[in-house]
Amino acid sequence: MKRRHFLLLLASLALAVKAPCTVTDDAENQLKQWVGQVTDITSHASDRESLRTKVRPILEHIINFDSMTRRAIGPGWRQFTPEQQKEAIRLFTTLIIRTYTAKFTPGEVPSVEYKGVTSPVAGRVEVSTTALYKGSKYDAIYRMEQSNGWLITDIVVEGVSIVANYRSQFQSEFQQGGAAEVLKCLNRSVNTKE
Repeated sequence: MKRRHFLLLLASLALAVKAPCTVTDDAENQLKQWVGQVTDITSHASDRESLRTKVRPILEHIINFDSMTRRAIGPGWRQFTPEQQKEAIRLFTTLIIRTYTAKFTPGEVPSVEYKGVTSPVAGRVEVSTTALYKGSKYDAIYRMEQSNGWLITDIVVEGVSIVANYRSQFQSEFQQGGAAEVLKCLNRSVNTKE
């Protein structure tokens, strides 16, 4: 009887150890698929505007812009009206997509190396990558959370978090004029010519 309990315990431990690997593998494989879709579009895009137009639906599908916007704005988010929150998400989404696509030249594709996955807490992973693009190397960590599949909630490029970077800017704007000032700042950023 004791031996049977011991074997059951070993079997359950083996499953417990294997499960996180499967979860992290799923996240990394999902990210590889998304990066493949984006690079495929980039390689066939004729200009930056077509690149942005074609990549936008993919990025809206794989990035949790609601969460990213809320985190970037920080504690002041609770003082936004529902309409202001919608507008902030819309503007922040446009800003991030424009910033992201501005890094690429249509027709040129980076080489991406996947360097491992860590899971700081259940339901969250960080996928480390290095991209070689136009002779330069860029380290990026994709922070992903599980919510009906994996979604990107932040990207840390060369040690700088997108969310943290914008949070410091938005906190300053919020202190100067609340939600209205943050929305003005977002509008200015989105409407600035490249």
